Amino acid sequence: MKGNQTWINEVSLLGFQVDPALEFFLFGIFSLFYALTLLGNGVIVGLICLDSRLHNPMYFFLSHLAIVDMSYASNNVPKMLTNLVNQKRTISFVPCIMQTFLYLAFAHTECLILVVMSYDRYVAICHPLHYSVIMSWRVCTILAVATWAFSFLLALVHVVLILRLPFCGPRTINHFFCEILSVLKLACADTRLNQLVIFAACVFILVGPLCLVLVSYTRILVSILRIQSGEGRRKAFSTCSSHLCVVGLFFGSAIVMYMAPKSRHPEEQQKILSLFYSLFNPMLNPLIYSLRNAEVKSALKRVLCKERPT
Repeated sequence: MKGNQTWINEVSLLGFQVDPALEFFLFGIFSLFYALTLLGNGVIVGLICLDSRLHNPMYFFLSHLAIVDMSYASNNVPKMLTNLVNQKRTISFVPCIMQTFLYLAFAHTECLILVVMSYDRYVAICHPLHYSVIMSWRVCTILAVATWAFSFLLALVHVVLILRLPFCGPRTINHFFCEILSVLKLACADTRLNQLVIFAACVFILVGPLCLVLVSYTRILVSILRIQSGEGRRKAFSTCSSHLCVVGLFFGSAIVMYMAPKSRHPEEQQKILSLFYSLFNPMLNPLIYSLRNAEVKSALKRVLCKERPT
C-alpha cells in the first residue's frame, strides 16, 4: 500500500439528509435539547456540591453520571449543530478519531457508573446496617477512579486498532459524528478484528453490566417487598425506579445499536438511535432523577430559598 493511501486528511459527515428548511428546524430543536442537557446536569452537579445533605455515595456517583452526560453530549452535539447550518460538513481525520475515542470512553464510563449506582442501591437497601462500611468514601473513590480509568483504556484499545488500518476512502461518513462503525467503513483493509473486539466489548461492557444491574435489582425488589413500613417501601421504590428508567433508556438503545442484526437497522435508523443516547438520554437523566427524587427537589428548594433576598 502506498504511503499516500494510508492516511486521509479530512472526511465529510453526511449527517441528516433532509430539506434545508427542516435542517434549521432541527438546529433549533437540538440546540434547545443541548442547552437543557447542560443546564439540567449542571444543576444536578451544583446541588450535590452545594448541599451537604447530598454528600453521600449515591449522589457522589450521580454527580459523575451528570458529568459524563454533559461530556458525552458536548463531544457529539456541537459538531452536529454546526453541520446543520453549514454546507461544508468536513472534519479533519485526527479530530475525527479523537471524537471516536471520547465518545467510546464516555459511553463505557456511563455503563460502569450505572452498574456502580445499582450496587450502591443494593447495599443501601439489602445491607443497610453495613452500608457506611461497605460504601466508605475510600471505596467510592476507588470505584470512581477505576471506572474512568478502565473506560478510557478500553476506548484506547479501539482507537489503536483503528489507527493500524490503512484509510483510502471513501472519504464520507454517513453519520452526524465519527461513530466507530462508520469510521471503519473508511478503511481499505480487513476490519474483522476491529468488529470482533467491538462485539466482545459490547458483551463485556453492555450485556455483562446489564446482567449485574438486573441481579442487583431483583434482590432489591425482594428486600423492598419485605419492608413493613409503607413509607419506607415507597421511598425505596421511588429511588430505584429512577435509576431503572435511566438504565433502561441507555442500555436498551445501545444494545439495539450495536448488537441487533444490522440488516434490520438501516443507516438512517442507526443515526436516530445514536441521537437518542447522544442527546436525548443525557437530557432526560436529570429530569428523571429530579422529578422522582424528593431529596433532589428538597435540595433545589433550599438553594433557591437561600438565594432569595430577605
